[in-house]
This record gives sequence, C-alpha cells and structure tokens, in this order.
Amino acid sequence: MSSTMLQLVQQASAEMGLAVPTAVASSASNDTIQQLALLNAVGNELARQYVWQALDKEYRFTTQYLATTGTWTTSAATVTGIPTTAALAAGTWMVLGTGIPQDTYIQSVDSGTQVTLTNTPTVAGTAATITFCKTKYAFPSDYDRPVDRTQWDKSQHWEIIGPETSQQWQWLKSGFIATGPRLRFRPLGGTFQIWPPIASNDQLGFEYISNGWVTATDGVTVKTFFTVDTDTCIFPDRLMVLGLKLKYFEIKNFDTTALYRDYLMQLDIAKANDSGSQTLSMAPGLSTVLIDWDNIPDANYGS
Repeated sequence: MSSTMLQLVQQASAEMGLAVPTAVASSASNDTIQQLALLNAVGNELARQYVWQALDKEYRFTTQYLATTGTWTTSAATVTGIPTTAALAAGTWMVLGTGIPQDTYIQSVDSGTQVTLTNTPTVAGTAATITFCKTKYAFPSDYDRPVDRTQWDKSQHWEIIGPETSQQWQWLKSGFIATGPRLRFRPLGGTFQIWPPIASNDQLGFEYISNGWVTATDGVTVKTFFTVDTDTCIFPDRLMVLGLKLKYFEIKNFDTTALYRDYLMQLDIAKANDSGSQTLSMAPGLSTVLIDWDNIPDANYGS
C-alpha cells in the first residue's frame, strides 16, 4: 500500500536530518510548506514525462444527432417550427439540410422550437428535413493528454484519422471535397472534434493520460495535487522521497550529485516495472497460426 503524503514528507525530513512534522497540510512551518510544494512539483513532473499505466485510461462516448423538420428562409439565419430543441446546444451541433451552407453550426437555441444558425440558408425550406449532428465532444474531466493512434470508431471498426492540422481541418470543412467514408478528428478549443458530421449513434473511443496522479482518502477521487495528509499517489514511495530530497537540495543550493544518481536509478526501475516489456527474440520465426506455406496444399487450394 502506498504511503500517505504525510509519511512521504516525514521520511524525507528524517533522512535529511530535519524536524519531522506531525502534520503537513495544516502546518505553519515555512520549511514544511516548502516540502509540500516541492513534493507536488515532483508528482506533476513525473506524471508528464511517461505513460504510466495507472494514468492510462480508456474513454468512450456515443455520437449524437437529431433528424427532424423545420422551416427556414433565405432572408434570416433562423430555423423555426422544430418539434423540440431540448437536446440541442449552441456551438457544438452542426446543421445539415437543403440550402444550408457547409460548416454551419447552431449559434443559439432561441426557444423550444427555434434555433439561429451561423450562416443564412441559400435555399428556403418549409417543414423540410433537417439534421443536427453533434461534432464537438468534451474531454474527460481528468484529461491531460492523448495516447496517439488509439482513436477508433468502434461501431464501424475503423481507426479515426488524425489529429488533423489546422490547414487540413479547414480544407476538410471548407473545400469542395470534404467528406469520405472515414471519420477524422482534431483536438480544438478543449473539445474532441470530428468530421464529417454523422447522423448515427456510433460509439467512439480513445485512450488518454489522466492528470489525477493523487488519490484521495476514499480511494476513488483523483486529484492533481496533494492537499490532505492522508492523500496517496500512484508513484513508488522511494521515488517520491528521493524526488523530494533532490528538489529540496536544489532549492537550497546543496550538492545534488549523489541524490540525482539515486533518483534516476529509482526512476528507471519504476518505468521498467510499471507495465512490463515484451519478450523479444533475436531469431524470430514466422507464425503458423494463419495460412502460410506450412499449411497450403500443393494443389487444389480452395476447392
């Protein structure tokens, strides 16, 4: 079981010959306050420098759309007569319909039956078919950064292409050839954005690195900093103690040669043991699980 924040500071203080605190979060001692700040710095730096398995999480969500009807003209950017706008929201839902320009979003939800668009329609429609597709989805609350090439449309069984660059994204949304069979994505404005808009409930998913390296006393709530003496963290105790000692020596302008060596050794051990490694062969053989020359008949193959 991981040591608490108080125990980590107490261990580091004892090893450095400092006064061992009985409490940290509520302490008025400048030295203890500094140690807490340095310990949080150690944890946040560790969380950003490696894909720790405890921080690697999966996230899944279902795309949303609303196929409905509405009335619009070429003299205003409003759509009226919608049976219900309860599920819609401004800025995140794209609009598809005859005469509605490409890359048009809901600018505002005016009432239970009306929305205002970001573009004025070029062709009028009366009680015509209109489709609203959500294309911008919020990241998980503890999202820190993505794990590359884990973005998949699990309903269609294909990888989502991306992340697209700014230039590619605007070309897709603004060019003549803007759609295709494959979804594309781009993190933009704090949201996970997809293109093209899809009128289906597909399940999308990806892996991401959480910023919650601290675990609260309840063992469930994750945090980005130690705030309570009973908090624990995902990193090995020895690594955290050495990291705290190293930063304390650095801030005091003491010699850090030995501490830096010990810290790097524990860091290498922690990374190596975190999720294991594949067993590699210096002379790999071809697999016989699938069809190859070991199980293809000399003649009459496929008959």
